[in-house]
Amino acid sequence: MPSIVSVNDLQKTYDSGFEALKRINLEIEEGEILALLGPNGAGKTTLISTICGITRPTSGTVTVGGHDVIDDFRGARQMIGLVPQEINLEPFMKVQNTVAFTRGLFGKKPDPAYLQDILTRLSLWDKRDAKVMELSGGMKRRVLIAKALSHGPRILFLDEPTAGVDVELRKDMWETVAALKADGVTTILTTHYIEEAEAIADRVAVINKGEILLVEDKADLMVRMGKKRLTIALQHPTDQIPDALSRYELILGNGGETLTYTYDTEGERTGITALLSDLSAAGLQMRDLQTGQSSLEDIFVDLVKDPA
Repeated sequence: MPSIVSVNDLQKTYDSGFEALKRINLEIEEGEILALLGPNGAGKTTLISTICGITRPTSGTVTVGGHDVIDDFRGARQMIGLVPQEINLEPFMKVQNTVAFTRGLFGKKPDPAYLQDILTRLSLWDKRDAKVMELSGGMKRRVLIAKALSHGPRILFLDEPTAGVDVELRKDMWETVAALKADGVTTILTTHYIEEAEAIADRVAVINKGEILLVEDKADLMVRMGKKRLTIALQHPTDQIPDALSRYELILGNGGETLTYTYDTEGERTGITALLSDLSAAGLQMRDLQTGQSSLEDIFVDLVKDPA
């Protein structure tokens, strides 16, 4: 698929000398859902703000649909809908008025049917005449999303959109994102709920300390970096792992009742057969076995953790 967003050698250094972005290169494909993952302070919001033309880069270029975000800000910004982390709304405006006003800021003609569809999708139609100040936090978050979609953008940025909101809103949002994807809209999201990224993203980008560590198809990443865990329930608890089993790097847990063995799914040999044989030879009796696959969260934690 062609790229709708191109980031080339992007760097952002603040006056204090802090380098928030370090030569970022990123191609975002049209129509995809890209999950941008990283710990707090990794550079996620700075990167999004720069692509949206809110933050000016120190060097490098960003194009959105062929429009340079500096030289052709209006052309680039027309294509983008942004849902920021902070809830910043005019408290005395009615819901439908604030959404319609945002559409007007982009020079779009009134389209009541389109706005009704957006408000209905986000369960806001019944609240259309309510003042923003009368809404709950979750409902205000829905209004932010409606505002971001008001002008029919081809790219939607969701910066921690479900932080601190209810399960119902998250469900509505992901259904909306799926519907937008079907319409060809590109979605870039940052989230602390990595299981959500695992469920809906096509690709995953991991950023840490201002650098992109990887950008990869989610399924390929899970296969390439995923590991399996074998949990062995013992017939009788043990207070230590026998020296004869040290080469397996087992983890003793659950009060000495379980041993956990991690192995590479891509390896030619798992080592399980040898482990079970050595386990018996060491005098440990097995009661049960369970296997589990690494999650995207496990992979993410391994990527961004500082070396010991």
